[in-house]
Amino acid sequence: MDSKNNIGHSADISLTAELPIPIYNGNTIMDFKKLASLYKDELLDNVLPFWLEHSQDHEYGGYFTCLDREGKVFDMDKFIWLQSREVWMFSMLYNKVENRQEWLDCAIQGGEFLKKYGHDGNYNWYFSLDRSGRPLVEPYNIFSYTFATMAFGQLSLATGNQEYADIARKTFDIILSKVDNPKGKWNKLHLGTRNLKNFALPMILCNLAQEIEHLLDENYLKETMETCIYEVMEIFYRPELGGIILENVDVDGSLVDCFEGRQLTPGHAIEAMWFIMDLGKRLNRPELIEKAKDTTLTMLNYGWDKEYGGIYYFMDRNGCPPQQLEWDQKLWWVHIETLISLLKGYQLTGDQKCLKWFEKVHDYTWTHFKDKEHPEWYGYLNRRGEVLLPLKGGKWKGCFHVPRGLFQCWNILEQLELEKINRLNVMHISQGNYVNSDNLL
Repeated sequence: MDSKNNIGHSADISLTAELPIPIYNGNTIMDFKKLASLYKDELLDNVLPFWLEHSQDHEYGGYFTCLDREGKVFDMDKFIWLQSREVWMFSMLYNKVENRQEWLDCAIQGGEFLKKYGHDGNYNWYFSLDRSGRPLVEPYNIFSYTFATMAFGQLSLATGNQEYADIARKTFDIILSKVDNPKGKWNKLHLGTRNLKNFALPMILCNLAQEIEHLLDENYLKETMETCIYEVMEIFYRPELGGIILENVDVDGSLVDCFEGRQLTPGHAIEAMWFIMDLGKRLNRPELIEKAKDTTLTMLNYGWDKEYGGIYYFMDRNGCPPQQLEWDQKLWWVHIETLISLLKGYQLTGDQKCLKWFEKVHDYTWTHFKDKEHPEWYGYLNRRGEVLLPLKGGKWKGCFHVPRGLFQCWNILEQLELEKINRLNVMHISQGNYVNSDNLL
């Protein structure tokens, strides 16, 4: 909203990233325009240039992800899921933001490296390679497969290359064949004693199905979507526990009282909810969207650290000591994915609680994770919100959650501003007033 429409500022409500909430007609209305510009500029002027400049291996291909605070490479091993995520990121941006040649070139060189070295010849995707492409760790991790599918799906759209499309579809079929035992022969658990299934795969499939829908038959696509929705919202979502989402259940869907069975991962659950909201919008199911929004708020309230702020990494549903020593760390991706879910929840349902929480999480995220001296964001904080590791990328953090989150938030905020302008014009048109939306961003 234009500053001329602001008639005051709340003394106790502010965005610490120099983004006050304007007050309009006595009602709190967030300045979506300014926020959209903040997220857009951070993406295009800060984060993406960091990865373009520092991550590309121009000698062997692929990307370095182990980058220190300033972008210097501190390890040259290459992790397939992070390689794939970066291919996806620059392909997606090329497809949805702007046809920048440097983005396409970055994506293609990474895709070619993956095509040549990332799998065993039968699209079983390794976990990691050395710099030159020699395999280091066998294909035990299903996320190497899921993100390879995403990468080649988007790259096929960007290039029109049928080979890339075929790789995506073949890998997706392998994923579905591994649903019951994702690690396959590399599964170290003794089968038959405690048979658990994990939330992560059905969660990521909710998003993956939409990512490659251009490669799937419509009936097959909808069947896959419905299966994923059922798993997430009927099996792992537990109304008898207050509407929380568990990380592991028995294969028959029952609760299991052990470390794994009691584990909660708030970030996973909240990230999954914006996938579910997207599916609800795609399938025209407002009740599903509402349920996903409510679950977002439930998990956020459950996982929020009331003393220090921020969202816990791991929790135990019975309040027992978590087995993960990093349980109370505050991680970048958890907070960024939460911002997306809150904005989508507000946009699709109008629930003001989503905006109130968005302000709170936005404040924490931009205050603690953004490096004010160097590009890209910190990934790991201790419980008190202090930087635990100053790196910008590593074995688990790459070119994905920060830029994807900035892109998602920028786009939703831009849409919200347009919707707000349209509502105001409808309201004031009888009075002859008009809110100008030219050059909105």
